Parts: sequence; C-alpha cells; structure tokens
Amino acid sequence: MRWSRGISGRLRHKSAQVCDHPGPPPTGFSLLPWLLMGVGSLSNVLQGRTPNPWIGGFGLLAFNSLYIYVVFRAFDKDKREAVSTRAALLLMGLVTTGLALGYGGSWVLFFPLLGLATGAILRSARPGRTGLLLSAFAGAVSAFHEGWTGISVAYGTFLSGMVTAAILNLSEAVRELRVAREELARHAVEEERLRFSRDLHDLLGHTLSVIVVKSEAARRLAPRDLGAALTQVTDIESVGRQALTEIREAVTGYREGSLSTELDRARSALTAAGIEPVVRRSGPPLTPRAEALLGWVVREAVTNAVRHSGASRCEITVAGTAERARVTVVDNGEGTSAGPAVAGVDGTGLKGLTERLAAAGGSLRAGPSPRSGFTVTAEIPAESDALEEVPVSTLGP
Repeated sequence: MRWSRGISGRLRHKSAQVCDHPGPPPTGFSLLPWLLMGVGSLSNVLQGRTPNPWIGGFGLLAFNSLYIYVVFRAFDKDKREAVSTRAALLLMGLVTTGLALGYGGSWVLFFPLLGLATGAILRSARPGRTGLLLSAFAGAVSAFHEGWTGISVAYGTFLSGMVTAAILNLSEAVRELRVAREELARHAVEEERLRFSRDLHDLLGHTLSVIVVKSEAARRLAPRDLGAALTQVTDIESVGRQALTEIREAVTGYREGSLSTELDRARSALTAAGIEPVVRRSGPPLTPRAEALLGWVVREAVTNAVRHSGASRCEITVAGTAERARVTVVDNGEGTSAGPAVAGVDGTGLKGLTERLAAAGGSLRAGPSPRSGFTVTAEIPAESDALEEVPVSTLGP
C-alpha cells in the first residue's frame, strides 16, 4: 500500500542518517611521524659526533620508547588519566632535560616533542597553564647551550602542545556530537514506530469493532427489515472509506481528531451494538488539540465498551472549565472495558492514551465502577503551554 511504502521510506531515510559514521577514531599512530625531529640527534650518535655516544644512544632509545608509550595511551581516557601514564610523561621530561643540558644542539628539539605529548595527555586539565610553564622551562634549558635561540624552542614547545590539545579536544567533541546525533536519530525512528503502532491500534481497533457490530446488526435485520439492513450496510461502507482516509492521514501524522465527530460515531456504534448511548456535553469551547485528545479517549473507551463490557447503557460526559477539561465514559456492563486480559490502564489502547495525556499535562484513570460496570476518566488542561507543545504526531493519526 502507498501509506506502507511512505512510512518505510521515512524510516529508511532516518536510518541512513544514523549510518553516517565519522570513521575510526585517531590513535597514537597519528603522532608517530613527529619522531622524525630526532633524526639529527640519531645521526650525530651514529657518526660519533656526540660525546659519550652510548649514553646518548641510550637516552635516545629511552625518549622514543617513553614517547611511543605515552602517545598511544593518550587516546583512551582511562589510560590517559592513569598514574602510570603521568609517571611516564614525567620521566620523559627528565630524560629530555638531561639530553638537552648534556648535549644541546639538535637535542633540544625533543622539547617540542615533549610539549606535543604533554598536550595530548593533559589536554583536559588546564593545558594552557601547563603549556606556558613547560615552554618557559624549555626556553631556559635551551638558553644554557643556545643563548637567545632558546626562544624559538620555547615557542615551538608551546605551539606543539597547544595545537595538539586543541585539535584532539575538537576531534573528541565532534565525535561526541556525532554520537549524540545518532542517538537522536535512533530515538526519532523509535518514536515514529511507536506512534504508527499506537495509532494503527486505535484506528483499526475502533473501526473494525464498528464494522463487526454493524455487520451483525445487518445480518439480524435482513430477514425482517431489508431497508434497515441496507442502512447498516451503507454505514459499513462509509466507515470503511473513512478508515482508509484516516490511515493515510495517520501515516503523515497530520490528523487532529474532532470531539464532536467522535461523539457522533460513539452514538452510532453504541446504538448498533444494542447499547443505549447517553451523551452530555458542557463547558467552554476547547482548543483543537484538546478536542483531539479527548476524542481519542471517547473512541477507545467506547470501542472497549462495545467489544468487552456486555453493557446495556453507556454514558459519556464531557465537562470543563476555563482551566481543565474532563471526559468520563461509564458503562453498566459486568465485563471490563479495558479488555479481556487486564483492567486499568495496562491495556495497549489505554496505556497509549495515558502516555498521550501525560505528555499534555493530563491524566487518565480507568477501573471498575463502585456498583457495576467500568469507568474511564480523562483530564487535560483546557489551554496550556504543555498542551500546545504536544506534537501533532503524538495526538494520533
């Protein structure tokens, strides 16, 4: 059917948005190429231009090992905040300081690498203050060998730390926003499915009940009053056509019910089922959405009365003030109007109505009457911000 293809298309569209995955998260591999800044120091060790090359080689190996260990733990929050990671970062700083003080030259370039690792680890713990202190320290140590050129090392250390912290924080924020968007998209799909399921129950349950009742009436009347039977058949045709229209409107979520229409349908359905309808209405006019909500209460309560109550009389009372509106449906049957399985608001239809009314600041009570029969009472604000904010789709098809 066209309406089925329409709802499936909308759900597929929303699901496609959910599949918009940002890709794998960054890892320590993205920070490994910066180790090339130590190529000059490695060359000096291999060519024997570094005093005590064994110490220099061991220091270079220790620095690279600590750097790799630290940056690969920087992309896991628990590992990043672990004591072992902070201890490794501190040890890396001591090794960098020792190499810079002992050799100078290209060895001071390990400070920018230390700044990069520090920015990756401490990016969520005031990286600006830490970066300034580390940069000042790097400039002072570099000035011991290089003089005023140590300013460039200090600047490079500050820049590498701050840029790394900013980029990684931004990347993490973007991923969190994408995850939040996916969750919202999944929630929207689930809400659409719930609305469609609930509205189909309310629509088809009522409509099919009316069709069954009128069909039985037509069968009983046909042998003795063909005209009356044909009237019931005509009503069945009308109800069926109206149901098709309502289902199409339910798919788009644009339908708002009319309380007056539902009251007329209730009279017709109750009369066809052999139940005497008594309808009373008083109070000021209601907003369209308030009427839609109360109309659904009337529809569900009357449908259950026709199907399950075995009643001979059903009273529908609509009353209200400028602040609140109430509808009460009472039957005198011996069964339960909530359905054959469960009384109260745990049935599928009444549970859905309870959710709709709660979203509008209202309430629903359903249970056996004090003497006999079953009573459904719903109250909602006649006019309120909560009612106006209820989406049309939550009010039924």
